[in-house]
Amino acid sequence: MTVQQTSSATSDFDLAQAAARGDMEAFEALYERYYRRVYSLCLRMVANVTEAEDLTQEVFIQLIRKLGSFRGESAFTTWLHRLTVNHVLMHFRKRGVRLEKTTDEGDVPEQAEVGSDRPQTMPVIDRIALDKAIAQLPPGYRSVFLLHDVEGYEHEEVADMLGCSVGTSKSQLHKARMRLRQLLTKKT
Repeated sequence: MTVQQTSSATSDFDLAQAAARGDMEAFEALYERYYRRVYSLCLRMVANVTEAEDLTQEVFIQLIRKLGSFRGESAFTTWLHRLTVNHVLMHFRKRGVRLEKTTDEGDVPEQAEVGSDRPQTMPVIDRIALDKAIAQLPPGYRSVFLLHDVEGYEHEEVADMLGCSVGTSKSQLHKARMRLRQLLTKKT
């Protein structure tokens, strides 16, 4: 069976289990199926093409190591999304440590996190507040936002799934982001 046949005929759970047992064809099928989604998520989080490419490769290396822990209790896409987000967040933490400098005397100069003097602009938002804000979105906005920004689907895919035009998908996403911004800045 070719990777293409494996890719389209096998569930994510079966592919993950086979890859965890060392089946490289199954892992390649998972890679082909989810590379774009992982890359898109990394790119949105780091806003740097080169860094996103590196992080995507690191996520798939991490995936090989962790596939045995996937139990199928949630969708594979949800599990992979969380693995990706955690990896990128660890990258941010490591980068913050690496960028710390010392003076000639060995002292660590005072440093402020970017945005720490204005907490309402901090890049990390309380998960509960975000969940509540997403729940307050109108159903159309919420669907497009979750499919595009959370699940990583392209606008063409979102439009196909929801039975709307690509332009509507883009418009709904923009409006959802604006509404979320309003809801989240109102709370801080």
